Amino acid sequence: MTQAPQSPQTQPPSGQPAGWIQLTLQGSMVTSSAVPPKVRLNGYPVATAYGVNALPVPAGRWRGEVHCQWLRQFGQAALDVDVAPGQQVPVFYAAPLHQFTTGNIGFERQKRKGVAFFTGLMVFLALMVAVLIAVNVA
Repeated sequence: MTQAPQSPQTQPPSGQPAGWIQLTLQGSMVTSSAVPPKVRLNGYPVATAYGVNALPVPAGRWRGEVHCQWLRQFGQAALDVDVAPGQQVPVFYAAPLHQFTTGNIGFERQKRKGVAFFTGLMVFLALMVAVLIAVNVA
């Protein structure tokens, strides 16, 4: 007899004294992506939003994995976090400015990757518009 596949759990197992991971997803729907980054703790999906997310977890070591999704998965970053009972551990994630690099995650505010690429792309596009306008005026 075959068993029906079980749906994945959405919350990590509990039973130990709790602590918190204070996960800050830097950015917003305007400055990053309309789709907030996806977060997993020890492989379990966790519902989050931009800004500070207080995630209650049993004390112990936790593996946090974050990525963004648009046309493809990008901005991958992971961090091991040790949480003591009653402790709040601040963790910060910054998504990149484009889809061709990883994100940054750590215990302090993070800089966003891809600033030079994004700036270069915007300058190139502005120059192209200026050239097209100059050609049409002449």
